Amino acid sequence: MTATDHRPATVTGQVEGASHPGRPRPDPLPAVSAGGTVWRYTAAALVLGLTLTVGFFAGRVGGPASAPVPPAASAAHPGHGPGGLEVSRDGWTLALETPGLTAGRPGELAFRITDATGAALTAFQENHERRMHLILVGRDLSGYRHVHPEMSADGTWRVTVTPAAPGPLRAIADFWPQGAPAGVTLGVDVPVPGRYAATAVPPPEETIVVDGYTVTLDGGLRAGESNQLLVWLGLDGLPVNDLQRHLGAYGHLVALRQGDLAYLHVHPAAASQPSSVVAFGITVPSAGTYRLFFEFRHLDEVRVAAFTVVV
Repeated sequence: MTATDHRPATVTGQVEGASHPGRPRPDPLPAVSAGGTVWRYTAAALVLGLTLTVGFFAGRVGGPASAPVPPAASAAHPGHGPGGLEVSRDGWTLALETPGLTAGRPGELAFRITDATGAALTAFQENHERRMHLILVGRDLSGYRHVHPEMSADGTWRVTVTPAAPGPLRAIADFWPQGAPAGVTLGVDVPVPGRYAATAVPPPEETIVVDGYTVTLDGGLRAGESNQLLVWLGLDGLPVNDLQRHLGAYGHLVALRQGDLAYLHVHPAAASQPSSVVAFGITVPSAGTYRLFFEFRHLDEVRVAAFTVVV
């Protein structure tokens, strides 16, 4: 496994990875009232204005003859809507080679991506700095992890997984076949035998605390419409204005629909800056309850903030 390996996204949102106890935090920013709502919305307006302005002029400068946008710049798979619902799509199949895993014990999850003839795909192009993104989550939307398996020469992807509890584990593979016009997302259930007790989805909250970070989700979702969400980050009552890039972007947002676990993965606008306000554009396909997992990197550590949103 290369990175990023997330612990279950509980209210603390702790993520596996190097910890840096004693590392000094950034110098305090100019005085701002702790949790200042007025400041938050003012900062959001400034960030959005800058993002839209930079994006507009970048498009004007590039013009129609500019170089093609690489896959990493795409926020979603165009024309595909939610993914992860099918084990086969667009001629590709997620062939699971692991019959099951054991709760509380490390086990190897192995799979291949095969074509219509059953041959394993071995040519993948990088998308957000990795050739394979694998989302692991319980059917009850608990235990979210975003990992990056390693591929052997025969096209088999492998990663070590330790399920926290019995119950169906959903594996969602997000990848881009070399030369394909768009990425593909496939999903499969991995059995984890034992007595299954589903965990209730937490109620909707606008603000949660993750390892001392105050993370606020602004904006709502309406089915079938383009929605704008803002994620505001604070630490010790001050804005976090020095976010680090995580997999090529200042944050990632994964949305999963309760029930069928329909999957959406979006990224900030290309002109986004390392500010305390991260803007996302997202279109959810239907009414329902969604869990939104916001991944961000700060002080060399990746964390996950999970929100429940009812559409």
